[in-house]
Amino acid sequence: MGRRRRVAVPVAPLPQRDGIDPVRVRLPSDPAGAWATVGDHLVERFGGAVGAGRVEAMLREGRFVGADGRPVAAGEAYDAGRHLWFHRDFVAEERVPFEVGIVYRDERVVVADKPHFLATTPRGRHITETALARLRRDLGLPELQPAHRLDRLTAGLALFVVRPRDRGAYQTLFRDRRVRKEYEAVAPYDPAVVLPVTVRSRIEKERGVQAARETAGEPNSESRVELLEHRGGLGRYRLLPATGRTHQLRVHMNGLGLPILDDPLYPVVLEDELVRGTDYGRPLQLLARSLEFTDPVSGRECRFESRLRLSAW
Repeated sequence: MGRRRRVAVPVAPLPQRDGIDPVRVRLPSDPAGAWATVGDHLVERFGGAVGAGRVEAMLREGRFVGADGRPVAAGEAYDAGRHLWFHRDFVAEERVPFEVGIVYRDERVVVADKPHFLATTPRGRHITETALARLRRDLGLPELQPAHRLDRLTAGLALFVVRPRDRGAYQTLFRDRRVRKEYEAVAPYDPAVVLPVTVRSRIEKERGVQAARETAGEPNSESRVELLEHRGGLGRYRLLPATGRTHQLRVHMNGLGLPILDDPLYPVVLEDELVRGTDYGRPLQLLARSLEFTDPVSGRECRFESRLRLSAW
């Protein structure tokens, strides 16, 4: 069989809004003439999520545009394969009251200190209040993209790529585990737990379930845990993940009987706290302390250190 030909995607005719790209829609093949008009398809496609009346209002307001930037009318004939763009309605988000620090910046990358409680990228209910959206707006870099992702509750170093043509090279560093990542955590101190130790286990995360869990089977995660110092029943730990499973360090520390301080998921999911919202006075005591790698473009050896500190220590 021949290789499927890739169709070039037109450049978005709409600018970003609040650091967020417009949504691109490609009209699919029309099964047996199901949609006579563009409006028929859009109402069927998005009406279940926002209501048919809202989709019809967006069409009247000229919110959907074609590749030429002109508004699309509801009554236009359906044209399979056509690209349309629109901006979502953003729900007002509470501002996370901490700033994103800039540790390093050049023409290729931005290394940022992401604060606790701020998501790295738009996802779910966190859209405009994310590190990516803030950096795009504050630095005037609309094409900025993340090379990897930190959990929302984890603070510390995150690497962003300035130019789209360079993104693949930096993402490959993380995919191929060629970035040495060092984390710091505050958790209970237990002299019965022999450290340092390398933890290997299988971690599974079910869609829609808050907490990940360790299961039987071939290990897919690995972390080294070292005790740096202890006092008053608490320890300060260096965590060195060799893999990057969801919540990996939090799961491994909990499995050792050393759950990270102020973790709302491990060892017990604190439903009330998650429902109430965010307690900015009790951040998860986990920090992405350093990133070390060979720059894939310049060949330079790089090491970056977070300027943040864990409040419990």
